[in-house]
Amino acid sequence: MRLRLFGLVLGLLGFVSALSAQGQNLLVVIEDESDKTKYSQFWSDLQDRGFQLSYRSPKDTTLSLFLHGEPAYSHLLLLPTKSKGFGPNLTPNLIVDFVNGGSNVLLALSAEQGIPSAVSSLLLELDISLPPDRNSLVVDHFNYDTQSAGEKHDVLLLPSSATSKKDIKNFFSVDGLVAFPHAVGQVLGNASPLLASVIKAPATAYTYNPKEDSTEGLEDVFATGAQLTLVSAFQARNSARFTVLGSSAALEDKWFDASVSLPGSTSGKSGQKTANKAFAHALSAWTFKELGVLRVNSVTHRLAEDTRAGITNSTAVIAAPGDVNPEIYRIKNRVHYAVALSEYSGTHWIPFTPPAGDAVQLEFSMLSPFHRLNLTPSPDTANPQDNATLYTAEFVLPDQHGIFNFFLEYRRPFYTNVEEKRTVSVRHFAHDEWPRSFVISAAFPWIGGIWVTVLGWLGFVGLWVYSKPGGARRGLKVGGVGGKK
Repeated sequence: MRLRLFGLVLGLLGFVSALSAQGQNLLVVIEDESDKTKYSQFWSDLQDRGFQLSYRSPKDTTLSLFLHGEPAYSHLLLLPTKSKGFGPNLTPNLIVDFVNGGSNVLLALSAEQGIPSAVSSLLLELDISLPPDRNSLVVDHFNYDTQSAGEKHDVLLLPSSATSKKDIKNFFSVDGLVAFPHAVGQVLGNASPLLASVIKAPATAYTYNPKEDSTEGLEDVFATGAQLTLVSAFQARNSARFTVLGSSAALEDKWFDASVSLPGSTSGKSGQKTANKAFAHALSAWTFKELGVLRVNSVTHRLAEDTRAGITNSTAVIAAPGDVNPEIYRIKNRVHYAVALSEYSGTHWIPFTPPAGDAVQLEFSMLSPFHRLNLTPSPDTANPQDNATLYTAEFVLPDQHGIFNFFLEYRRPFYTNVEEKRTVSVRHFAHDEWPRSFVISAAFPWIGGIWVTVLGWLGFVGLWVYSKPGGARRGLKVGGVGGKK
């Protein structure tokens, strides 16, 4: 009975820990303990998904992101603070080291409390720029909530799927409008391929500092329109994620079920409900690796059946035709490559399918690729219970010996990086593997020339041997100089 109960407990723990592909320990850094009640629905949603929340103040001297040199938490949530930073235990360098350690960060900003200089320095490490004024916010006179921001126009109402591209999977799309009160606009650098914009500001939006009474600030704005990003995502090369939410108020209970209306809306005073709760769920699920996580289940390569006439597809030195993942091949071998990919969907692994217009590619390279092939999904899987899609390709190895790599690299926005490399040797033909000359049609003239030379020589020798020599000539007199006649 005890064993059954112990097994049940282990199963429940395994289920809870499986809600995130990385871990369930979440550190919430909140300055004022009384502000916890503002986000009660968000906390409940995280706890229902299996996260273990630890609330700490940035002023806590015992706070540490690391334990024995390793990240002490799987995820970090930073809420706005009124001070100049998050304290000596949450410096930009420590947070960057936390991300380098593989953990994820969700940073929420607010223009009401101002942006600490330490936060600006931290985001500059990610090539994200904030307005130089601590209290600048984004306003829009066409996409605002008429009920709560009829005069200031600082509560933006935007659809979550407005910036989605066809070849990029949108993990943040929800039905309805998302409210962004007092949002801080961000400008993303163009040089970093690790940055992606989740929600951009409309073309009519701009940054504005409400504490400046003069109109000089309106003439020299920080950024306008699509230059501004309200929600940005950064994914490091180790697949750790850093999300910047420009409006922390979007996570509050007040806006999870608020009634809002756009200018000129026909819904009347009642308006429509915001989609903030669904968006907060999707954004946190992606940040904390419940979505967009890829896994390589298996990688195999072997000799394929070669139907080319006169070609023997064998390595003959080490690997046999039935061997899997051999270490050596021969030039012009026909090989079969297969990789099984899975995607995490929040609770379990499912077969991975790339977005429309995208493909998983394989490179067979030495210093540069000799082949770059699109892998095609195969209906034949060795173990369908793996919940993976098997991608395959067959190709002929180049006529070049050396050390080659089967290199699979899949790096796409909002997906964890996939990089698999298998190194093999490619050798020459052995002396007994070359095709015989009499089966090569292009060699017929040279073979004919050889035999003509041989037959001509034999004929010459026969004529020389069997020909009768001529008789000696008589009557010839040989006389010396000055001799007598």
